[in-house]
Amino acid sequence: MKKTIVIVDDHILIAKALEGIIGNFNDFEVIYVCENGQDLIDKLENNSQIPDFILLDISMPIMNGFETAAWLTKNHPGIKIMALSMQGDDNSVIKMIKNGAKGYLLKNTHPKDLETALTKLNTDGFFYPEWATRIILSSLNNEKGAENTVKISDREKEFLTYTVTELSYKEIADRMCCSPRTVESYRDQLCEKLELKTRVGLAVFAMKNGFA
Repeated sequence: MKKTIVIVDDHILIAKALEGIIGNFNDFEVIYVCENGQDLIDKLENNSQIPDFILLDISMPIMNGFETAAWLTKNHPGIKIMALSMQGDDNSVIKMIKNGAKGYLLKNTHPKDLETALTKLNTDGFFYPEWATRIILSSLNNEKGAENTVKISDREKEFLTYTVTELSYKEIADRMCCSPRTVESYRDQLCEKLELKTRVGLAVFAMKNGFA
């Protein structure tokens, strides 16, 4: 069965072109197109089909990509967000990732690379091209030693090792021999301590600081 995608982009010609390109992919299909974040929310709240992935532009009227990503992360955390934008600056990349995007591509990406990125997002849970990875690592390097100034318990460290996996929180709870509620408390405490919002942010922190 093909994985389903919704495109959110206020440039209808671009959105329709993307829809046509993805229509030629073997494992993916576009189920509908939205003009901005509010349009997407309206469709989701009116029982439109919930997609597996969302290709999300950043610069849009009414509700932009940053706001939309944050809303999706809170209300539909199971949907994987791939930012697809003309904006490749450091601030845009970091803000989208902190708001829940699990991938980032520029609109000049070759169709074959888009298909590869979607496949990686599906199998690995995230996809960042080399240039975006450099931005992420640079941002982490510029942080003033959070691992040295924030007290992280042994159980929180153990939880961090699992954030880079595809295990669900329930499966992590089983591995840690505790309840899912306890695992969620580890997540919430770490996000507060490290000023992060998503599991992706925790995973990047874990990899950067040797917890995974």
